[in-house]
Amino acid sequence: MIEIKNLCKTFGKTEALKNLTLSISDGQVYGLIGPNGAGKTTAMSILATLLPADSGTALVNGLDVSAQPMQVRKIIGYMPDFFGVYDGLTTWEYLSFFASAYYIPENKHDRLINDLLELVNLQDKADSFVDNLSRGMKQRLALARCLVHDPQVLILDEPASGLDPRARAEVKEIIRQLKSMGKTVLISSHILPELAEICDQVGILENGRLVAGGSVAEIINGNQSTRVINVEVDQRLEEMLQFLSTCSGVVRVDRKGSGARLIFRGERRAQSALLKELIEQGYPVLQFAEQTGSLEDAFMAVTGEGKDK
Repeated sequence: MIEIKNLCKTFGKTEALKNLTLSISDGQVYGLIGPNGAGKTTAMSILATLLPADSGTALVNGLDVSAQPMQVRKIIGYMPDFFGVYDGLTTWEYLSFFASAYYIPENKHDRLINDLLELVNLQDKADSFVDNLSRGMKQRLALARCLVHDPQVLILDEPASGLDPRARAEVKEIIRQLKSMGKTVLISSHILPELAEICDQVGILENGRLVAGGSVAEIINGNQSTRVINVEVDQRLEEMLQFLSTCSGVVRVDRKGSGARLIFRGERRAQSALLKELIEQGYPVLQFAEQTGSLEDAFMAVTGEGKDK
């Protein structure tokens, strides 16, 4: 459904995308993650035909986003991270406006809009003014707007940004429903545990490059040389935290209760050597245990987050 090959985009001296290549199958939910400035929004803007690429190709259902932008727009729904609302319009009028923009006959608006409001759980807000809705309601309304013309592909840039846990759960459930409807969804988010729950495939971007891709399990298991270790001590915690931050192989170290949680890059022999070093330094180690990794751990390991710590 989506094919990107050797996509490049430069802003001045900044290379936002560097030969980005990825593939998303029909009906998949694909999560795009990466640090700020990694190129996620740039890639999505190019797919949405809002930004031209410098080189490379991007196809949506076989249509070239550069050569056939109008045809692409008919089959995609795009939701940016920040979007405007129109003061003085009710929720129903807002969706009716966009339905008209997609040349949907006016005599079909009532049923269409009622169905969309039911999907995003805003039936009771049909007559409410858009600018009076909560952030979470506006996000759900934006999702409804993306679906007005029944697109095959949805491109959602941080749809859960700034939402409370309940609102995030509502957005997550809507995405599950869209998947059950056969939609192909490309979604970016900083909320990695929730992406892990709903995505079939995940791609990790760093500095404009795809540095890892596959199922959540493949990405986690593909980083076997990177381990998450919990260390607990009886005393001298602050001193140990400082010491660990200087140790070879330690990518990141965080305080966790009476101990530390560290991301360690190395084989088990190196892990054993680290424990031996702690003991030789006289730290009263009560626990030194490896824990099951997560998408967040894999993300930090692959992108090198925390290397300066």
